Amino acid sequence: MSRRIRTLACGAVPVIVLGALVGMRHIPGTDIALTAPYAAEGPGPSFNTLGEVDGHQVVDIQGAETDATSGNLNMTTVAVRSGMSIPEVFSRWMQGDSIVPIEEVFPAGQSEEEVQQRNAATFAESESAATIAAMNYLHRDVVVEVKMVLPESAASGVLSEGDRILGVDGSATPTPEDVQASVASHEPGESVDIDVERVDGHRETLSVELGEDPDHSGQPLLGVTMVSAPADGISIDYNLKEIGGPSAGMMFSLAVIDKLSPGELNGGKFVAGTGTISPDGTVGPIGGIRHKADAAEDLGAELFLAPKENCRELGDHKGSMTIVAVGNLDDAIAQMKAYAEGGELSTCH
Repeated sequence: MSRRIRTLACGAVPVIVLGALVGMRHIPGTDIALTAPYAAEGPGPSFNTLGEVDGHQVVDIQGAETDATSGNLNMTTVAVRSGMSIPEVFSRWMQGDSIVPIEEVFPAGQSEEEVQQRNAATFAESESAATIAAMNYLHRDVVVEVKMVLPESAASGVLSEGDRILGVDGSATPTPEDVQASVASHEPGESVDIDVERVDGHRETLSVELGEDPDHSGQPLLGVTMVSAPADGISIDYNLKEIGGPSAGMMFSLAVIDKLSPGELNGGKFVAGTGTISPDGTVGPIGGIRHKADAAEDLGAELFLAPKENCRELGDHKGSMTIVAVGNLDDAIAQMKAYAEGGELSTCH
């Protein structure tokens, strides 16, 4: 074998080895990961908030007569893929996904489980805000309901899922934010008096010694996840437990309003959308708006409700779907009515 051939052969070996390693997820015979430090974001699943999932109403309202609905009010999501090899990252990019540093999805120092817990808590807050915003729109009162009690927390063994927190230290607390503010005014180790209505209707005042937030030294922790519930005996459940984050808030609120008010907010059309919701009905921006609009377009949505602050990201969206800008629930409802009746629209482009 000539020197030239030997040189080429030797030079090819590391290239071949590197190519093989690039496509692997682990070094053979070890637990050492070879995954790329990136995540791919693309169109995720979409759910009709007026419909069912796994045999249950997505927005299930009990204790009140609901009005008939038709058409769609679809919430949209972003699918996140991680743990990919470099070729897989390149493949997802070629398919139109956004490639982002893994730290944007899983912040440094946080495990995937911790991120999932955070997203679940954010989703619960979104449910609560959606209920408050809908009840405010419908001029109905709300109360605070315990959704989950954290194990080994101050509330463990004292409060239970379904309990309603009516007040803290003698002051009424109509929203979860009010409860949080009252608790935050104390120090870890101090006791608070909590006025509670149990699931069976029994009322009592409980003394609870606050714990300390393990993630924020010096801050008190009651140890419950709370949501808002209608005060007049109506119960509202959002049956999308595997979805995290706050971006379904607006669509949840619209579904509640549609079911508890006469007529059809969407005019029987296929409407999709996304956006956070505040208790006062303000719609806020979200991430991955282009992927969510693409998912809605692919499903055949006629109208897409986008937060005003996201509109500039959708200016060059292609397709037949009409995209409108909304700043609050009133805007969203007005835009759906205008679309159904052929009126003037506040489009994003």
